[in-house]
Amino acid sequence: MERTYIMLKPDALQRGLIGEILARIEHKGYRITAMKTMQLDEPILREHYAHIADKPFFPDTVAYMTNGPVLAMIVEGEQVVKGMRILMGATKFEDAAAGTIRGDFAHSTTENLIHGSDSLENAEIEIARFFN
Repeated sequence: MERTYIMLKPDALQRGLIGEILARIEHKGYRITAMKTMQLDEPILREHYAHIADKPFFPDTVAYMTNGPVLAMIVEGEQVVKGMRILMGATKFEDAAAGTIRGDFAHSTTENLIHGSDSLENAEIEIARFFN
């Protein structure tokens, strides 16, 4: 049984999509084993997005990710990292297939509703970061 870190971003909460997204995760057969709302700040975002912290669009990412709470989750299941990446859809909303979370609901690449770990190793790092 694998576990991964999933985060619903501020736009998912602001647009009232929590129930729909959680239902999709559960209907896929995955189990949400921990969940909490959080208000993120720049230091944790610098750590989480270290790979883009030097990019010119990083200040916009910080502004977006701090403009409201997020919903942090630990999700478990068979091949959950890969399965959640498929369920979420492509990061660029215009590339996300219909039937995926981003394909059905995202309207921007910056505001793309959801984050999910991209590997088992990063899942454990992100779970430790957000769930101590």
